[in-house]
Amino acid sequence: MTKRTQFIAFTFLCGVSIVVWWHALVVTFRLALGNEAYTHILLVAPLSFALIYLQWRMHPQGSESNANAGSLVLAGALLIAGFAKWGAPGMADDLRLSLSMFALVAWWIASVVFCFGVRALRSFLFPLGFLFWMVPIPGAVLNWIILFLQNESAVSARILFRMAGVPVTQDRTVLDIPGLTIEVARECSSIRSSLVLIVMTMVLAHLFLRSWWRKGIVIAAAIPLSVAKNGLRIFVIAELGTRVDPGFLDGNLHHHGGFVFLAIAVAIVIVFIWILRKSEGPS
Repeated sequence: MTKRTQFIAFTFLCGVSIVVWWHALVVTFRLALGNEAYTHILLVAPLSFALIYLQWRMHPQGSESNANAGSLVLAGALLIAGFAKWGAPGMADDLRLSLSMFALVAWWIASVVFCFGVRALRSFLFPLGFLFWMVPIPGAVLNWIILFLQNESAVSARILFRMAGVPVTQDRTVLDIPGLTIEVARECSSIRSSLVLIVMTMVLAHLFLRSWWRKGIVIAAAIPLSVAKNGLRIFVIAELGTRVDPGFLDGNLHHHGGFVFLAIAVAIVIVFIWILRKSEGPS
């Protein structure tokens, strides 16, 4: 294929994907706009395309199509999509949506291989793999994640109270301190900011670190950090509410202050990346 033909074929395959997966895309973006547990999906495609463009601009290179390998993965994506739509009667709708979006991302990756070859896939492996964050997390898995965040956030807040010398007892997700009982409810799990933090950490690690093990350390650190920043949020709001003004317990910091603690966590990630980057030596 000539370069012009490659881009025409790729555009055609992407157009086919929009037609075939239109319903799944609409449902997914409605979910991302209406459910805070899926807000991170809105960031994925723009970030992935920006990374591909940035890398292509910095390291332009020729590529040869691989129709055989690409065709196999394209066929596999269609099989998964067909199974999600018509197979396994009784399958939950959220699982069908996840499988359908997984098939869509697989189709996009297969289109890259079909039109530009395996070399292009290797060059853009991270931004292409990053697209799998567009797959909505099935409800059963999401419930487990939220429960984990609830429990561990309560533990994190309890540790902070004890470090501050505040008497505290914990019963699962309920904390008792003098003058206040705190329940870390499902809505207080900070699932949105936690997933956004992990997504942002992955991108920052990819951009500023070279070695895979350093990237892995940073991404792994984002999980306990997401718990710690939620524990800090609980601790700060409770302390302000009991020592300064009870209005803090139901004020803007409680309902809309998640971005403040997310910013603190991102700043910590940036410092951690800077330290690891220094250990890599000059690029």
